[in-house]
Amino acid sequence: MTDSNYKIPANTRIGHVHLKVSNLQKALDFYCGLLGFEITTAYGQDAAFISAGGYHHHIGLNTWYSKNAPPAPRNTSGLFHTAILYPTRKDLAIALERLNAAGYPLTGAADHGVSEALYLDDPDHNGVELYWDKPKEQWPTKADGSLEMYTKALDLADLLKEIKEK
Repeated sequence: MTDSNYKIPANTRIGHVHLKVSNLQKALDFYCGLLGFEITTAYGQDAAFISAGGYHHHIGLNTWYSKNAPPAPRNTSGLFHTAILYPTRKDLAIALERLNAAGYPLTGAADHGVSEALYLDDPDHNGVELYWDKPKEQWPTKADGSLEMYTKALDLADLLKEIKEK
C-alpha cells in the first residue's frame, strides 16, 4: 500500500523533454538558431541533445520514429507544450525581440498572475511556452490562500520596454 500523505520533494524539477521531430536540422534551427540553446551532443543525422548553460541536456530531439512525418493532430492526446523558464522578464523580452526580428509568429501571449508567457509552435507544431515567473510574493491569492491564476492579455510593448529601460 502506498502512503497517501507522500508529497514529492519541493526541489524536484523536470530535467528534460525529448521530442520526436520530422526534420532534425529544422528543429535545431528553431531551438538553437532562434531560441539560443546549444548542442551538447549529436547522434549522426538522427538525434541531438541541447541545453542552456552547459547542462547535459534540457531538450532531446530525434527522428527515430518520426523522420519526414506530418505533425501530430491537435485533437489527440500527447504533449500540450514544452515550457521554457527564463530567469528574468528582460530575458523573456529578449526572446520576444528575437522572434519578432525573425518574423516568427506567436500563437498567444498571456499574463497568468504568477508568470508571463509567450506561446508559439516549433517547426513540427509542438507547442512551446517561453515564460518567466514573477516573484512569489507578487503571486495573486484567493481569500483562502490558494493561488488565483488567470489568463489575461500580455502587453507585448510593455514587455519589450524591459530591454530599453535596464
